Amino acid sequence: MIEVNRLSKSFDGRTVVNDVSFAVDEGETLGIIGPNGSGKSTLLKLISGVDHPDSGDIRMLGKPLKAYSRKELARMLAVLQQDALPPVGFTVREVLEMGRFPFQNWLGEEADDKSGLIDGILDHLRLTPFASRTLEYLSGGERQRVALGKVMAQQPRLLLLDEPTTYLDIGYQMQMMDTVRRWQSEEKLTVVAVLHDLNLAAQYCNRLLLIHQGRIVKIGTPWEVLDRALIKEVYETEPIVTAHPVTGVPQLLLQPGEPAAYRTVSKTREPVS
Repeated sequence: MIEVNRLSKSFDGRTVVNDVSFAVDEGETLGIIGPNGSGKSTLLKLISGVDHPDSGDIRMLGKPLKAYSRKELARMLAVLQQDALPPVGFTVREVLEMGRFPFQNWLGEEADDKSGLIDGILDHLRLTPFASRTLEYLSGGERQRVALGKVMAQQPRLLLLDEPTTYLDIGYQMQMMDTVRRWQSEEKLTVVAVLHDLNLAAQYCNRLLLIHQGRIVKIGTPWEVLDRALIKEVYETEPIVTAHPVTGVPQLLLQPGEPAAYRTVSKTREPVS
């Protein structure tokens, strides 16, 4: 579905993504993880076509990404971000209808009536009671469900998630990821997700890509990537890694204590006089 070959990107002389290569199969969920500033979101922007690489290339369905027009890309891939919708003005139904823009002519018309599709998404996401309500009267979790509904209306083949659960409580996090998983199963959707929560990534991703300082450190199954020594090296904290009692996937338990790097810095500071 997606092939990334020797991708690099710099900003103001600083390399953010450095010689990155990997592939994602159709129907797979790949989780991109790594510390803050490691290049995760930049990598996702390159895959979406929002940013352009300095070197390397990306192919989607065997065709270079740069060969697609913006409207062609919008018919094939959608992006859900952590704060996807401003709380202003439009009703829930109007926002979902915006997802159909890539398929409309310059008059905003489509050949087929898609009102049934919108109704189905509203019902699926339990948003029907809010259909005529404007966004400013919704909670953050409800707005994020509306944002998901908008990309569902887009009917993409590739879904890019950029930390979509960051501002959600644990109940909404699970609802969001469970909904994406059901949608993926029903539509054979391919998902690439940037996730901060390593436990959530292990639960919902077939494979994980660990990136640090712009380079791939490891790519593999959750058990291969969430290795105790590797997490200690990259995140500078030593977790306890254990199997989830129900699903069997790795889960991290954090131990209190100062990171090694912080202790080193603290010891080199001059005492205050």
